[in-house]
Amino acid sequence: MRPRGWRWGAAALVTAAVLGLASCSSNVRRVSEPAVSIQQLTVRADGSWALELRLQNYSSIPMQFQTVALDVSVGGEAAGHLQQAVNYSIGPETADVVTVAMQPGSTAKMIVADVLAGGRALPYELKGTVTATPEDKRSRQFEVSGRSTLNPAPGLSGVLR
Repeated sequence: MRPRGWRWGAAALVTAAVLGLASCSSNVRRVSEPAVSIQQLTVRADGSWALELRLQNYSSIPMQFQTVALDVSVGGEAAGHLQQAVNYSIGPETADVVTVAMQPGSTAKMIVADVLAGGRALPYELKGTVTATPEDKRSRQFEVSGRSTLNPAPGLSGVLR
């Protein structure tokens, strides 16, 4: 026959082990590749675009994003190359949005105008690099790519989200 308190002792030991492992894992400093996506595309009166880029920091430490250099395609056609200094600090495992201007090619302008007029979804693709600096480290260049779709924003003329 076992003593009465053995279950409580075993439970306390398991709890202490789990808490000890949990406290160790919170100190891991991991640098992961970031991601970039378009959160919103706004067609301006002069035909240029305002792109709200969502910069996602998957690292466990803050990252200082310096530049984005992206080839942008919409509806399967090249829209142009975007190269922009962003100088934005993003905390660990979070995201933030930065607005950049882009002068798209004429084919891309027509595709977006057609999508907006028809109220349809716009597939897009981003390929390129993001330059970012992990906290107290040297600058690194990360390859990024992604595909998604944007839809007309109800009540907002010339806006895709």
